[in-house]
Amino acid sequence: MLRVGSKAACMACRNLVSTNMGVRFRVPLQKLHPLSRAIHHRYSGNANPQRPPHRTAARYFTSMSRLPMRPPKPPPGSGGRGHQQQRSFWVARLAARLLKLRYILLGSAVGGGYTAKKTYEEWKDMLPDFSEYNWVIPDFVWELSEQIDFDKLAKALPEIEEIAKLLPDLDKIGENFTFLKSLLSSGVSLGSEVKGASGLHLLLETSGDPPLKATDASTSATQDADKQYKKSSDKEKVDQLQEELLRTQLKYQRMLERLEKENKELRKVVLQKDDKGIHQRKVKKSLIDLYSEVLDILSDYDANYNTQDHLPRVVVVGDQSAGKTSVLEMIAQARIFPRGSGEMMTRSPVKVTLSEGPHHVAMFKDSGREFDLTKEEDLAALRHEIELRMRKSVKEGQTVSCETISLSVKGPGIQRMVLVDLPGVISTVTTGMATDTKETIFSISKAYMQNPNAIILCIQDGSVDAERSIVTDLVSQMDPHGKRTIFVLTKVDLAEKNLASPNRIQQIVEGKLFPMKALGYFAVVTGKGSSAESIDSIKDYEEDFFQNSRLLRDGMLKAHQVTTKNLSLAVSDCFWKMVRESVEQQADVFKASRFNLETEWKNNYPRLRELDRNELFEKAKNEILDEVISLSQVTPQHWEAILQKKLWERVSTHVIENIYLPAAQTMDSGTFNTTIDIKLKQWTDKQLPHKALEVAWETLQEEFARFMAEYKGKDQDDIFDKLKEAVKDESIKRHKWNERAMDSLRVIQHNALEDRSITDKPQWDAAIQFMEETLQSRLKDTESVISDMVGPDWKQRWLNWKNRTPDQHIRNETKNELERLLKLHEDHTAYLANDEVTTVRKNLEGRGVEVDPVLIKDTWHQLYRRHFLQKALSHCNLCRRGFYYYQRHFVDSELECNDVVLFWRIQRMLVITANTLRQQLTNTEVRRLEKNVKEVLDDFGEDLEKKTHLITGRRVQLAEDLKKVREIQEKLEAFIEALHKEK
Repeated sequence: MLRVGSKAACMACRNLVSTNMGVRFRVPLQKLHPLSRAIHHRYSGNANPQRPPHRTAARYFTSMSRLPMRPPKPPPGSGGRGHQQQRSFWVARLAARLLKLRYILLGSAVGGGYTAKKTYEEWKDMLPDFSEYNWVIPDFVWELSEQIDFDKLAKALPEIEEIAKLLPDLDKIGENFTFLKSLLSSGVSLGSEVKGASGLHLLLETSGDPPLKATDASTSATQDADKQYKKSSDKEKVDQLQEELLRTQLKYQRMLERLEKENKELRKVVLQKDDKGIHQRKVKKSLIDLYSEVLDILSDYDANYNTQDHLPRVVVVGDQSAGKTSVLEMIAQARIFPRGSGEMMTRSPVKVTLSEGPHHVAMFKDSGREFDLTKEEDLAALRHEIELRMRKSVKEGQTVSCETISLSVKGPGIQRMVLVDLPGVISTVTTGMATDTKETIFSISKAYMQNPNAIILCIQDGSVDAERSIVTDLVSQMDPHGKRTIFVLTKVDLAEKNLASPNRIQQIVEGKLFPMKALGYFAVVTGKGSSAESIDSIKDYEEDFFQNSRLLRDGMLKAHQVTTKNLSLAVSDCFWKMVRESVEQQADVFKASRFNLETEWKNNYPRLRELDRNELFEKAKNEILDEVISLSQVTPQHWEAILQKKLWERVSTHVIENIYLPAAQTMDSGTFNTTIDIKLKQWTDKQLPHKALEVAWETLQEEFARFMAEYKGKDQDDIFDKLKEAVKDESIKRHKWNERAMDSLRVIQHNALEDRSITDKPQWDAAIQFMEETLQSRLKDTESVISDMVGPDWKQRWLNWKNRTPDQHIRNETKNELERLLKLHEDHTAYLANDEVTTVRKNLEGRGVEVDPVLIKDTWHQLYRRHFLQKALSHCNLCRRGFYYYQRHFVDSELECNDVVLFWRIQRMLVITANTLRQQLTNTEVRRLEKNVKEVLDDFGEDLEKKTHLITGRRVQLAEDLKKVREIQEKLEAFIEALHKEK
């Protein structure tokens, strides 16, 4: 309670405190300064307005330096006259001193009452002024007087009599006047004898009477004679006075704690009432929330024109495992961060916005979930979520990330500020870490600390040697003059236990051991190292440690330098001071940046609206959905024509090569129809449904792409091309055709191919036309292949000056030989016999042409194919009038048109399949594709990196910058306005 030193105390304390001895006593340290101010310095005559530094250790009162001495005996021969005269003066002096003793007692009583009254008023002044929070309290709170009896509340406040009980016990102090009375009777100077009695001296000074001084020089001899006799009793009396003073201080302390607790409960009730009024009126954001929003926007802003984020925040830096996170948790009053024994836990910057609120809760910037910090399960979930976000932000192959995690913490009594917890500085890269981890941590720390308005909270582990510190050198480089650095020494309990010389701690907190400079130095204890400790138990342990620590008892630490509560108050004061000094300058910087960006937009894009990336994405999203919807407007005839055409292009080769040609080699119609039925059944069971679905899916894709391409001509913005292509590809990739449709399609196709009944002549003619077109197309392709094999004919050689290659010459000779064979045997089978191959080879060798048997067979295949197709076309022409014979099942007729029936079956299968696929497309797949497109667009919309990659360009970036700068400027202006109102 007492401040020691000539500069540290008022006149009353300075006259009463000895500088030689100390006393142990237990006083809650965090309340010491206001209590001391309430008792002493408010009434002291010191004109210096500055507060003296805190002290928790009081000194012993000095003992009486001299005892009253007995008057000297009169010299012999002086006679009785001198003795009588001396007796008369002694009686007068005694009477005068007894009268002054009465005034002393009366003045002490009056001064004590006056002091009690002033102390009570001081306590009332310490209560917060709720008028400052008018903007927070809803309107209905002012009507609380109708529901709450404030008279009862006023009666609950302490009465003047109760407060008077806390004052020094005047009765016990009066008992000590018997001792003082004996001193007065002996001619002792009262001012010098009670120099160490603080409480008594206060009473003496407030009474208005000057200290009594002995005027008789003869008392000096008596003091010397009785010095040894009074010495021991003097110390006992002084100790009693000091103990009484300490008991009085503890009474004051308990009273203050009770008042503060009631004040905290009242504030909580008011905030809860305001919280209930959220749905009745628009919520007005707090000052720190407005400021935190500005910082969140700036963290995402890619600054141009050399615009940098110089807004203040508290940057928490320190060596790994130095206790950074623990200090931050003590300030936030909750164990919110993941913990590990010696391993790196903070892997990315964590911005924590602290503010006051009725409930102790935490919330992420991008999440609506509130974590109740009073519940252990919510705390565990919060720690797990923070750890997941950290690991998610770290890219593959890295150990730390520069991506900031934004978190807000609210609760009763929390100091308002914004802190950024950075990864701990390391000296060595260990196994499992990326090789550039150390450099990355340094770069992240420097990036935050180089902000000229950032407050650096430098955390140093007190339990390790100071020479092993890395962060102090880094901080001294970024803030060499220490104008914005606060130094915090953690684990002081371990430091006091381990260090042989506690003076080393004093050198650290006085800034004499490290080369770095700081605004202030603090010493804290953040628990015993167990992760199971609660915040309240850590606070109790910290307070108990410092109350019993010799660091405070011997004056090595000052009261305002210890405990995390004092630290949080100091950091909050520095933060808001820095904010008030720099925020308007930063607002001017962003105003200039906004002007530059707007000027560039007007010069480059005068007729375009300023659409940022999100707005452009929404515009592109609507266009894409319109294009998907347009698929439903495609006519059924168009779908079926496209599907039928594409399906036949896909299966025609298989039908001709694997079904029609093998069946045509049979000798009679029964075998032909049997072969056809078997091969069609195998084809339907295995391949046809898959081919049909592939065709349908490809057709849907092509139509989708066609509509997007057609829509592009209608005032299409080229900036969307990349996005539309990505959406189309991803939607097609995700789309899966309904597998159940394949089974039903197989049955439909099988039934269609089983039907052989051609009901009328138009169907017969359509089958003839379909067969003729197919055969002509195949014949044309075969002619082209043969032409490529044998090279140009004589006409092309003469007109185009082309020659055959040696291989083409050999093939041409082989073709001529095989054509002669076909003329001799027009009904030849599809394959050459071995003897026929030998005959052809020998005939060619006779003409000097060496040929391989494989080449002969290959050439024969194409020649026979052409020969077969020519014969089939001739037969097709004959069957044009064969519908009459078909109705009679070709009885008594040499004409057989079973191949026409085959093509009719194929054609009918194509029509039915196309109709079935069209129904599935229009009824199911188009809607499923639209759903897939919406899902892809939603996924792209939530993926900022994907949007940034797909929607790019200077126009987009300029609009983004304009939006960010305007938003920052507006929020800064709103914050500055609220800041001025709070002043």
